[in-house]
Amino acid sequence: MQNNSSYETSILMNFLQEDIGAGDLSVVSLSNPIVSGYFVAKSNGILAGQFLPSTIYQLLSDKVEYTPLLTDGTRLNSGNVFGKVNGPAHTLLTAERLILNLMQRMSGIATATSHAIDTLNDSSIGILDTRKTAPGLRYFDKIAVHTGGGINHRMGLYDSVMIKDNHWKLINDLPTTVRQIRTEIGPTKTIEVEVETLAELQLAVESRVDIIMFDNQTPATVSEWKQSVPDSIKIEVSGGITLDNLATYAHCGANFISLGYLTNHVIPLDLSFELD
Repeated sequence: MQNNSSYETSILMNFLQEDIGAGDLSVVSLSNPIVSGYFVAKSNGILAGQFLPSTIYQLLSDKVEYTPLLTDGTRLNSGNVFGKVNGPAHTLLTAERLILNLMQRMSGIATATSHAIDTLNDSSIGILDTRKTAPGLRYFDKIAVHTGGGINHRMGLYDSVMIKDNHWKLINDLPTTVRQIRTEIGPTKTIEVEVETLAELQLAVESRVDIIMFDNQTPATVSEWKQSVPDSIKIEVSGGITLDNLATYAHCGANFISLGYLTNHVIPLDLSFELD
């Protein structure tokens, strides 16, 4: 996923406004010399969000210089210093919490993604994220998944079609509906259909969709159903898959496994900021 600087700046400005409001009352009575500080890992994991400190600092002051010491995707050990900064004390203290909140979350997601990939241990299957994200944080969550080695699914409702169980209830003829959708969206966007039964699978194959999602199916069922799907259609598996059972889906024949827990059950990585 590519960084979108204008969108990114807009979100970060809103986050700063939420936190600072009319001003940081904790620093108004303190001296404001030029000081230095550093960011350090307090636990092991995958680093993500190194673009955030410099971006956030610059929104507050052009007198801050941030130096990243490690790149995104680096495996951190507790005690690793991954960035140094020099600038006005007030700015460094005011920006501290927003930077840490976002980098801890992103690094936690990157770590969980990397762990999932290692647990699955099947390079033929890509790990996908989902739209199960906290409002306002999806942009950063998606970058974090990519940093951890995962693949971004659709960013929102606007960049691909997914026909799920409730959509099925509004459809009388899937092949006809898919043809109508293709006429509306053009040839560059994908159409995906979620299936829970063999009858739905057969209709999805007949409709020549781009991706079929096998929802809440065992690895054995995935392997069996795959035989009915031509190579031109990709297979995604989703539903009920956790770190505990993920390894059982290795070599099941799917192209992708989507994991909602990567972004809706986040364990932040423990990171800290210290003034020298």
